Amino acid sequence: MSKKIFVTGACGQIGVDVVNELLNRKYEVIATDLCELCDYDLLTKFNDEIMYFQLDIKNEDILRDVINKVTPDIIIHCAAWTSVDLAEFEENQELVRKINVESTKVLASCAKDLDIKIVYISTDYVFDGEGVDPWKPDCNNYNPLNFYGLTKLYGEMKITNALEKYFIVRTSWVFGKNGKNFIKTILELSKVHNEIKVINDQIGSPTYSFDLSRLIVDMIETDKYGYYHITNEGEYISWYELAKEVFFQKEISTKIIPVSTEQYGVNKAIRPLNSRLNKEKIIENGFKPLPVWKDAVSRFLKELEV
Repeated sequence: MSKKIFVTGACGQIGVDVVNELLNRKYEVIATDLCELCDYDLLTKFNDEIMYFQLDIKNEDILRDVINKVTPDIIIHCAAWTSVDLAEFEENQELVRKINVESTKVLASCAKDLDIKIVYISTDYVFDGEGVDPWKPDCNNYNPLNFYGLTKLYGEMKITNALEKYFIVRTSWVFGKNGKNFIKTILELSKVHNEIKVINDQIGSPTYSFDLSRLIVDMIETDKYGYYHITNEGEYISWYELAKEVFFQKEISTKIIPVSTEQYGVNKAIRPLNSRLNKEKIIENGFKPLPVWKDAVSRFLKELEV
């Protein structure tokens, strides 16, 4: 009998790929999100293969009731408030906290009651980005620069303080077919502008949600719990260098102007300059790393053409 996997944020950028990977491996999937499944084209082909609950994870009682009803074997928590700049507005912060912290607390409590594993998707933004050394997954020198990062850190703590069977998966610069992301944005901008400005002093690694989801499912098939940093492999780069590669592969002639974070000056939330994540623990624990980011970008651009 296949294991039952409870996935939050199943209609999101990472969630869709996680659900598809689970179904490809013949897991029984219980998916949840705010969206109506029948309106979501990437999941419609699996309509007969998943149990879907349209629910708001901020409603703690309903969330707990659903989990107690379906009694999953594993929880993969993809749902989150991810609009980094909007999280800085005081009128949004209670909502951000409920989604990123309080709902995570409920899921941790349910996982403890059922004695099951949980995967929590987190972010490089739990760090302050000082220095140039890659952040190690077990480093606890946290100092988030923005409210989003702070709530994701508090979410991590709700998991780790309550449980032993957890995977904290920190990732960065995520792109995928579903949802908004940097690559989609610059492709759209290139259609209406002869030149665009892109930040060149924030350094990190892109992550293709398709590749990330494969490794997440690899992890739940083990008991190698703990903190992990997961991005695509390859050299660390800036947003500017990522934009250059995208335009190179797409043969787009729009000029890209490199600017500093200070010169760019549009974002309300402060971003870390050093988002380099140390991924050595992936190999140390016997997992297969993600492909290099240039290959991931190539596959993603082909996927967008379909």
